Amino acid sequence: MKALPSTVEFYRRTPEFTEVTVPDGLRKSHRSRAGVWGRIVVLEGRLLYRIHAPPAGEFRLDPDNPGVIEPAAEHEVEPLGQVRFFVEFYR
Repeated sequence: MKALPSTVEFYRRTPEFTEVTVPDGLRKSHRSRAGVWGRIVVLEGRLLYRIHAPPAGEFRLDPDNPGVIEPAAEHEVEPLGQVRFFVEFYR
């Protein structure tokens, strides 16, 4: 998984989600917009992050291991039990 580039700036974040409130759209394969990076921040628990765009991969995210969403990369998340997380967006 790549790191956020040092040249991007934070511009917004989602509300906190739990295993119950995570939107269906995040559980299904979807893409971020071109030029927009994301950072998945897990506050409690674990979250499975799947990247479908090459290079594909599966990552277990937790409070010590955030996930980075590359622009326009197809991806999805799956709660692994109880979880609290949000997504930050950068451009």
